[in-house]
Amino acid sequence: MGADRAIHVEIDPKAGGGEGGAEGEHQELEPLGVAKLLAKIVETEGRNMVILGKQSIDDDSNQTGQMLAGLLGWGQATQASAIQFEEDGQGSWKVRVTKEVDGGVETVRSPLPMVVTTDLRLNEPRYASLPNIMKAKKKKLEKKSLEDYGVDGRRRLKVVKVEEPPPRKGGGKVEDVDGMISRLKELGAI
Repeated sequence: MGADRAIHVEIDPKAGGGEGGAEGEHQELEPLGVAKLLAKIVETEGRNMVILGKQSIDDDSNQTGQMLAGLLGWGQATQASAIQFEEDGQGSWKVRVTKEVDGGVETVRSPLPMVVTTDLRLNEPRYASLPNIMKAKKKKLEKKSLEDYGVDGRRRLKVVKVEEPPPRKGGGKVEDVDGMISRLKELGAI
């Protein structure tokens, strides 16, 4: 498994601006912009499955996969730790996705087309060998821009304020259960 070709969508580093940034600031795509871009690529390429990471390291938002599924009108499974493909006997494929939840594992099944976001347990990372790195350099890399796909990369969100939460007040000690009940009554908790 590996890529036969790649698409590199270049973003103009001088095209900041919009609602969230100042002119000349580095342009960053928000999750909705990335989802719109991926939706255009999926439509152009004629694909029926998209596998994404659960979240990115730059903004940690965990939104792009869900937004992409909504834009495409496809089914989705999130935080996949295992993926299996099943043929239904009539030429159609279903995808069985397992994810870890607090109480164990949850398994969902959906027909293609589908968007799947992954968890770190889905695969073991492989390190590329030097011969494979050299082969990869020969693969086709198509350079595109947001304009090629008709996607507007302007920011729509503006960070208004970031502040630390107020320090927590220390807890109080009670001598026994009766003291705890009377204290909770004083606070209006019971």
